[in-house]
Amino acid sequence: MTTQAVLQVKDLHKNYNGNAVLKGVQFDVDKGQVKAVLGPSGSGKSTMLRLMALLEPADSGEIHLKGRRIGSKDHKGHTLHLPERQLAVQRQEIGMVFQRFNLFPHLTAVRNVMLGLTSVKGISHHEARAQAMDMLKKVGLENRASHFPSELSGGQQQRVAIARALVLNPSVMLFDEPTSALDPELVGEVLEVIERLAETGMTMIVVTHEVRFARRVANEVTLFDGGVIVEQGAPEQFFDNPQHERTKKFLSHVH
Repeated sequence: MTTQAVLQVKDLHKNYNGNAVLKGVQFDVDKGQVKAVLGPSGSGKSTMLRLMALLEPADSGEIHLKGRRIGSKDHKGHTLHLPERQLAVQRQEIGMVFQRFNLFPHLTAVRNVMLGLTSVKGISHHEARAQAMDMLKKVGLENRASHFPSELSGGQQQRVAIARALVLNPSVMLFDEPTSALDPELVGEVLEVIERLAETGMTMIVVTHEVRFARRVANEVTLFDGGVIVEQGAPEQFFDNPQHERTKKFLSHVH
């Protein structure tokens, strides 16, 4: 392992009802790296993110965060999944942004962002509100703090969701098709926030179908298909000189 690796995935396998969704996925994400993950629907991209976010357990394999194994441990020759109490602590270091915004409809934008600070970290209401307002400002929504999700556009809701994940100061951010549920004219405002995060050195994995964004922002681009990594490399190599026939075929369709 390099000293720079923030997140390591080692031989991850996952099956649903006998169907192999992940078949030995393995990669590293270095500190400050932006890894864009492309691939067709059903290829296992979202499942991979859910495992890394500790939202469900892998069938086998390991995940390491900053050199420390998370989500499971070995015990007497068997792999044990950690109890929910320990998983909750570990999840604080992993920010996750979903396709659907998953905001609480009965809470305002600022209360949605505050919730993790008060319920998970035990921060006082006053301090949590100050931190939440600062984070909403960073995503350009301080003037929408008192609005409920139903009063916000899809792009604004997704930016609140990003603020909610960021406010816990995670070591890595995971994005699962963050613009796929948005109207086309709202996509840019969300990608702009993610691009600004990249400029600050945030370590990120972005599952996306936005090819131009991946080329412009990512340090490494990965093609996922059939539960395995088909090809990965620097954007210029991946897009301009792909090595695998599957990559060439995929890019011919998305271009």
